[in-house]
Amino acid sequence: MQTLIDIKDLNLYYGTYHALKNVNLEIPEKAITAFIGPSGCGKSTLLRTLNRMNDMIAGSKIEGKVEIAGTDIYGKEVDVETLRKKVGMVFQQPNPFPKSIYDNIAYGPRLHGVRSKKRLDEIVEHSLRKAVLWDEVKDYLKRSAFSLSGGQQQRLCIARALAVNPDILLMDESTSALDPISTLKIEELAQELKAQYTIVMVTHNMHQAARVSDRTVFFLNGEVVEATETEKLFSNPSDQRTEDYITGRFG
Repeated sequence: MQTLIDIKDLNLYYGTYHALKNVNLEIPEKAITAFIGPSGCGKSTLLRTLNRMNDMIAGSKIEGKVEIAGTDIYGKEVDVETLRKKVGMVFQQPNPFPKSIYDNIAYGPRLHGVRSKKRLDEIVEHSLRKAVLWDEVKDYLKRSAFSLSGGQQQRLCIARALAVNPDILLMDESTSALDPISTLKIEELAQELKAQYTIVMVTHNMHQAARVSDRTVFFLNGEVVEATETEKLFSNPSDQRTEDYITGRFG
């Protein structure tokens, strides 16, 4: 697998708190990489470094490099808005905008200068099809996004992220608020999307990581303990701490 994201000697601080410690990690393109570990271990913090969401937190300081396709995304010449167009994010709770289904999807393309109604119609349909939502909502595009179920709202948020044509999709526990059937739909969707996108997901659900991901990274106390093929990590971990975690001895 070709590396798309290369993290080198990364340290992140919130004030005096050392949240990420000497992280070195390669994330392959067009694959699903899962971050697992106990609460507060740094997995969501690392996810947010990949689109510079931590920039918004007062007192955060970062050292080291995060390279995407060879570009250090913390370099002075990097435009953060452009970066976030390329690195989309789906959060734990579905967060549709208080707009119609159509306008949720069209929002990003409009922001980036798409004005043609025909082109917006194409993007909306294409994005909703990719998120396996088109057939469920095609007759109701002018309805409020809040009229959708929780699982549909989360797929709408995925479609909204895809509408601006990203390279990477970050999923921060994006099924933890959903019922099992909706969770399965999102997992199946992620499996389909990895043919075109690089997906990095944080999950508390080890069964989900085992089911869905190609590679799994185990975090503990702000450090990467182990990063390898998912099957190997769950069947034959190389670090005792990984084995203790996945067998339920702690966490």
